[in-house]
Amino acid sequence: MLTDEAKVALGAEGTRRLLSDAREEVLRQTKAAVSDRAKVRAVAEVPFVDGEHAVLEVEGGRYRISATAGLPFGARTPSAALSELRRALAQRSYASLMRVLTSDTRGSLEGDMRTLVDGLERPETLDVKVHGESAEVSVPGGHRVLLKREAGVWRVHDFD
Repeated sequence: MLTDEAKVALGAEGTRRLLSDAREEVLRQTKAAVSDRAKVRAVAEVPFVDGEHAVLEVEGGRYRISATAGLPFGARTPSAALSELRRALAQRSYASLMRVLTSDTRGSLEGDMRTLVDGLERPETLDVKVHGESAEVSVPGGHRVLLKREAGVWRVHDFD
């Protein structure tokens, strides 16, 4: 079950030595795998040229797509969760971002956005303090928005 690279690197003697050194662990895992309580799960990750990937799992003897760009993933490792976060940010996808956040973080972010949206309902009534090419406004709901003028156009610089 070694990769071709590992077979070449280790050779027959290196493989024997590897198995000998890990004998206890190999026996423990073998016993666990043949146990009546064992559940075998087969997963394959297929990389695409653009750096994305699909995750396939065996279900009922057939491979099924369990995750790919745009589908909910349900990361099983921290690095998979980070990969999903990266993908959501790279795609600028709010829906994907919401899927990777914990329910607490998602709720907090959505609550903050809701109060910001509500506070900006009538922007013409807000007290905007202009300081040359920058401006600041306190928004009802506890938010603060900083603006800057770029090439004559006002843009949001930061908000909290």
